Amino acid sequence: MVPTPAEARAFAIEAHGAQTYGTRPYVTHLDAVAALVPDDPPLQAVAYLHDVLEDTPVRYPTISERFGTIVADAVALVTDPEGADRRARKAALHARLAGLCLADPAAPLALHVKVADRLANVRTCVRSADARLRTYRREHAGFRPAAFRPGLCDALWTELDALLA
Repeated sequence: MVPTPAEARAFAIEAHGAQTYGTRPYVTHLDAVAALVPDDPPLQAVAYLHDVLEDTPVRYPTISERFGTIVADAVALVTDPEGADRRARKAALHARLAGLCLADPAAPLALHVKVADRLANVRTCVRSADARLRTYRREHAGFRPAAFRPGLCDALWTELDALLA
């Protein structure tokens, strides 16, 4: 099963419903993330679906049935675990990302999309002078060692590192 980006985008738009990204429709953020990853159908699908488990009522089995296990696994890998607050959730997520093995077919998809998601968020913060940029700067010391893999989306890392320096 090879999902098409258009199918994943349409599914994500429906799942996110009236949710917004700031004052804009949520698809604005999803399109920004998808634009940062290569034109590879599973990677594009994960880019569009990356927030579905975290921010909508959709659960893993639905994603797996519609888009395949590898895509669903990658979406689950980038989804924040439960936690008392943002710091706890991000610490758990970073621990999960640090333990990923690139031999797992979902891992490179998850890592690539997670970096694209972070870069899209940081770009938005820089453009709008959003105070959340401080949070991303503070988290970068834990995020980078957890998610970085040499040779995987190096150009995204170069820009992200520069924006957060």
